Amino acid sequence: MIRVDAERVREGRPAWTFAAGGGPLSEGLRADGATVAECMGRALLKLREAGLDVPF
Repeated sequence: MIRVDAERVREGRPAWTFAAGGGPLSEGLRADGATVAECMGRALLKLREAGLDVPF
């Protein structure tokens, strides 16, 4: 799941969140960022660190 939270935008906090769980992940994974690019960059890094082969 990826979402943006308008309330966090107003508060000046990172508004974008990526969340994933199940499948090959042994536990849930979450990454936040100020922009969608920052959020997804962090999410991809965490997925790779968890041992997943991310194709891009």
